[in-house]
Amino acid sequence: MARPSQYSAEFRSDAIALWRASAGRRTFRDVAADLNVNPETLRTWVRDAHDRPAVSGTSQDTEAELARLRAENARLAKAEKEWQLEREILRRAAAYFAREMK
Repeated sequence: MARPSQYSAEFRSDAIALWRASAGRRTFRDVAADLNVNPETLRTWVRDAHDRPAVSGTSQDTEAELARLRAENARLAKAEKEWQLEREILRRAAAYFAREMK
């Protein structure tokens, strides 16, 4: 049975973000030394994060982006309903005037 982790999920995600932000300028060993963790532990966290997209524990930036996209989606859905209504009104008006012209 695996022992419980001494590092929180937030610490892990921050460590992964720090390593990714270095954009290859720093090694696992350098970043791990700054965080006082084993380099292989950091390497495992990064590999696991790459293999499995994060579902829970999303960052605040991701949450903000998700909220923005949901609001935009709602706005676009409302606009689409309005356009469909306008199109239906115009279709009926065109049919009415076509009958009047006969």
